Amino acid sequence: MTAPLLAGFLLGLSLILPIGAQNAFVLRIGLRGEHVLAVCLTCALSDAVLILAGVSGFAQLSAQVPWAETVLRYGGAAFLLAYGVRSFMAAFGSEALRPSEATPATLSRVVLTSLALTWLNPHVYLDTVVLIGSISTQFDEGKGLFAAGATLASFVFFFSLGYGARLLKPLFARPVTWRVLDVAIGVIMWATAARLLVSESAG
Repeated sequence: MTAPLLAGFLLGLSLILPIGAQNAFVLRIGLRGEHVLAVCLTCALSDAVLILAGVSGFAQLSAQVPWAETVLRYGGAAFLLAYGVRSFMAAFGSEALRPSEATPATLSRVVLTSLALTWLNPHVYLDTVVLIGSISTQFDEGKGLFAAGATLASFVFFFSLGYGARLLKPLFARPVTWRVLDVAIGVIMWATAARLLVSESAG
């Protein structure tokens, strides 16, 4: 009975580990210690909904509305480009010089950003709905445990990243380190947006 659970956990972890726009955002929130619980919970619950949708067969339904992927692709690319600009501005603006004195972000703002980084990224649907959903069919009666394992991986990863980031706080006591992080986040956001647009043109 533990085989589907373990398989789901390992697959979910392997899909979520690579650094991306969402992970970079959670890392920054964790380092600043702002609304960490809300952000981690939003990301993990979003993954859980998508995983359950995939295991329940939503992938077949989504194939009937092919225009949805295009809308998500361009909407997500636009959002990532805008967030990238914001990160670069933060890196070279006055906020980068005094990170500890920067105005705290509101709860609604960070939650909406978390939702956008998750739900406006077509690759998230490919990983959770399509890939996890299709692999879950191999487990028949263990499909529920497989989904539980994949969901558990999301919770473990996001909460470890969000709350584990505090261990890096001594490193980020210097403004230059925050500047490097913001530049890296900006690059990740723009690279993700470019990947979305390139994959669209290639398709």
